[in-house]
Amino acid sequence: MSEFDFYAQAQKYYQKSPVIILGSGSSAAFGLSGMGELSKHLVSTVDTSELDGAELEAWERFKALLVSGTDLESALHEVRLSETLTDAVVSATWELLNPQDIGVFKSSLLGTDEFPLATLIKGLFRSVAGQIDIVTTNYDRIAEYAAEQAGVHHYTGFTHGYRRLQAPPQSLRAERVVNILKVHGSLDWFTSPIGDVIGLNQVETIPEGHKPQIVTPGIAKYMTTYHEPFRTIIQMADNAIRNSDSYLCVGFGFNDEHIQEKLVEKCIRDGGCITLVTWGLSDTARDFLLSGRAKSFLAIERGAHDNESIIYSSETDAPITVDGDFWSLSGYLELVL
Repeated sequence: MSEFDFYAQAQKYYQKSPVIILGSGSSAAFGLSGMGELSKHLVSTVDTSELDGAELEAWERFKALLVSGTDLESALHEVRLSETLTDAVVSATWELLNPQDIGVFKSSLLGTDEFPLATLIKGLFRSVAGQIDIVTTNYDRIAEYAAEQAGVHHYTGFTHGYRRLQAPPQSLRAERVVNILKVHGSLDWFTSPIGDVIGLNQVETIPEGHKPQIVTPGIAKYMTTYHEPFRTIIQMADNAIRNSDSYLCVGFGFNDEHIQEKLVEKCIRDGGCITLVTWGLSDTARDFLLSGRAKSFLAIERGAHDNESIIYSSETDAPITVDGDFWSLSGYLELVL
């Protein structure tokens, strides 16, 4: 496969106005903690001084799994934590990530460089009439910041303002809208004291009487997502994937059932084309893309150093290694814009 063919394939898939799917790797590029850092944070910060009996025993087993190197999702599947401990895990997760997220926002105010995602949004709106769909498992607000850098409105399931209420998509009327569908919740979603879920912008501590609405890995996430606003957001994400035939995945590992089932189905049964750019292909992504089930794909991961890329394609029998950073979103944009 020649370099020209590689460019052509990337541009062909891009010109189909892909649904954007953001995984944890897209946030790692901004310095946000991943699951490994979160595991260490939970071990060192969750207060167990008031636990006893079965709860304390469960936490100690859970902590021992994390210390031994078991990934967070597997540990949460193996040890069923009580509601009290689940709330503690959610709060600790929020307290780790929220300052990092706000730090990204504040840093963005000091510079003139826009996020690569903002550049992508502006590029897609040159060919897309009314809306762009972004589906993400991330809690952070980088997609929201990018939409604002691009100068367009965004919809996340809520009204706009400082204290946002759940609202349907038609409540936001604008010439161009980015739908940001956060299937695992967001750092600015909270259950209020009266039990409804609201959005609160840029708060630096959890407001008294409120609980963050972010879904941690493990069994609890399937229970939580039966409720609003998750149920509606997941349905919207399913529809976005179902109604498209092109997908641009950024740092997505194909390890989330809320997204990957519809995505895999579209790519296998309906011939959808998929582009994946990432630091490193996950085992799940590698298995799906390289097993022959996906008929139209382009996957790019980092090579031996930042200025080298390994390219896998449905149009070639073997991967090729090329000079250049095409595995990051900013590098990918050099191919298509």
